[in-house]
Amino acid sequence: MRSVRTLAVPLSLAILAASSAVLAADKPEPAKVSTALPGVSLLADQLEMPGLNRKRQIRMYLPPGYAASSKRYPVLYMHDGQNLFDDATAYAGEWKVDETLDALAKEGKLELIVVGIDNGQDKRMTELNAWTNPRFGAAEGKEYTDFVVKTLKPLIDKNYRTLPDRANTAIMGSSMGGLASHYALVQYPKVFSKAGVFSPAYWTAQPSFDFVAKNPVPKDARVFMLMGEREGPEMVTDVQRMAEVVRKSGHPAANTVLKIVPEAEHNEKFWAGELREALLWMFAPGDTKVAGSKVAKSK
Repeated sequence: MRSVRTLAVPLSLAILAASSAVLAADKPEPAKVSTALPGVSLLADQLEMPGLNRKRQIRMYLPPGYAASSKRYPVLYMHDGQNLFDDATAYAGEWKVDETLDALAKEGKLELIVVGIDNGQDKRMTELNAWTNPRFGAAEGKEYTDFVVKTLKPLIDKNYRTLPDRANTAIMGSSMGGLASHYALVQYPKVFSKAGVFSPAYWTAQPSFDFVAKNPVPKDARVFMLMGEREGPEMVTDVQRMAEVVRKSGHPAANTVLKIVPEAEHNEKFWAGELREALLWMFAPGDTKVAGSKVAKSK
């Protein structure tokens, strides 16, 4: 097995290099302080994205006991990698994925490898949408998802101690990343068995409702849909509509959660606060009937 050290670069070194570049600028801005924990690193080389003619940075999180163990771990693939682990790279605050999972590992509740895929910035709206949108442009979501499944996942499974089967492979994201995660679960049901669909931007992809209706996922797949009431009436209505589509497709209520949180807005602080609950439900062993037996509206 290829050594992790030859594959990944400590995030602290990457931040230091970025900070040095900023200091060399004519009018430097104060360098942001990295908040990433020791388990976070960057893949040394950006990966080619077949069919899209571009490369992408990948960010890794390894659980605290990884280096000292021989265990294999479930894997969570997440979109918008810049926003997951580090205030220094986040657009508007981070998800605190590393803090949340370090705490869960220390409590003996959950250990995961997380693979963060940086977004394509100006390409984000098309890469994360499998359906062409007149406002944002031609769809690239299929190619993006194929990259995750056919290029990225084999690389991660080869170089890290993963549990590569579908039962131990999940995908998660917010907004366009929520839409992309739901699409990935339906498009590749033999690869993913769980999706965290946070604040999904179904409004950008109206064909997604028919797509989900016509392609029911396996009964054991777990779908965690989350929305804040203050994200807008259309966002709330759409996620409720999709939850009904999932129900009518015959998917068990025990494996479906819709959580609508009053006063919550469309931001990383909201998603970070809901991450722990969602991951514990998604990766819970055995029957999820008690935790996800009904469509829930949070207090």
